[in-house]
Amino acid sequence: MKFFATVGLFLLAAVIVLPGTAEALTLSPVREEITADPGETVHGELLLINEQEGTKTFYSTFGNFEASGESGTPSFVEGREGLATWIEAVSSVTLSQNEQLEVPYTIRIPKNAAPGGHFAAIFWSTVPPRSQSEGVSIGAKVGSLILLRVSGEIPEGGGVLEFTTKGKQGFFSSLPIALEYRFQNGGGDRLKPEGTIRITNLIGFTSATFNANPDDGNILPQSVRKFDVLWEKGKDETKKLQGEGEKTGGFFGGLKQEWSNIAFGRYTAHLDVVYGAEGERAQASTSFFVVPWRILSILIVILAILSFLFSLGIKRYNKWVTQKAISQFQMMNAGRTAPSKAISTVAQASKKRRLKTL
Repeated sequence: MKFFATVGLFLLAAVIVLPGTAEALTLSPVREEITADPGETVHGELLLINEQEGTKTFYSTFGNFEASGESGTPSFVEGREGLATWIEAVSSVTLSQNEQLEVPYTIRIPKNAAPGGHFAAIFWSTVPPRSQSEGVSIGAKVGSLILLRVSGEIPEGGGVLEFTTKGKQGFFSSLPIALEYRFQNGGGDRLKPEGTIRITNLIGFTSATFNANPDDGNILPQSVRKFDVLWEKGKDETKKLQGEGEKTGGFFGGLKQEWSNIAFGRYTAHLDVVYGAEGERAQASTSFFVVPWRILSILIVILAILSFLFSLGIKRYNKWVTQKAISQFQMMNAGRTAPSKAISTVAQASKKRRLKTL
């Protein structure tokens, strides 16, 4: 698959940009991975496209590169030895506007080349090499990375130094979760970790599984590289939701983010990758919590309101039941009092009749 890069931008973080105006040149591919034997000659082609106005001449130069820091960004050094001196290509090409040309190159590997990884780049610029060295002209370069593995007895060694969340954060309110791991290469050639990160919840069920090295990043020999990976609902969807959250802002923006990327509880991320010619395995794990506190706070408020209304309803119901019971009791007492009065009246009248008879 071909990749494209434009002058003035970093080419896989590998384009050298000098002060001045960048010229629009497209180069493909931006990376070649080659395996060859000592003494072998390798041939390849680069596609150059002039995307600027007018006819331009582009000049070729070669440089070696090595690891710089843990970001995977290569640091270029002058090609006075090593792979940069093994590469041959035309010194310049002239292209009219929008013209494209396949430019061949050759790599002549010495018979005494050391087994292992050798790394260089083929650069193209509108500034002639002699002018650059004299400091007369300014311009920009775009290049294609050459990752060469020379066969032989190559020592291998590596492993995961650290696996954690970004910034070692232990609590999150929603997805996405930023994870990172540092991988050390102690061998003589580049390593490319290949494998997965699996997310499990508190009871051990798998919540997600995704690629541990989605950009196919390499670790150069005798260096450490940090890989950043996201556990997210979906790249396009997450980006959209984050943008909406930023526009809304504040509590309700975060609430929408939590609702659309909801997760809750303690999770563990399991890193499992293989690397090297022998398929060595490296594993690590890290745990974190996802607590959607905005959703929980709203639920607590709703529950509090419902509890209050329920309590109020119970009190009113009890009051109604009590009043009804009192009313019924009073009615019953009233019903018992009336017959008693009638009996008393009859008795008094009977007593009066007896007295009259006497």
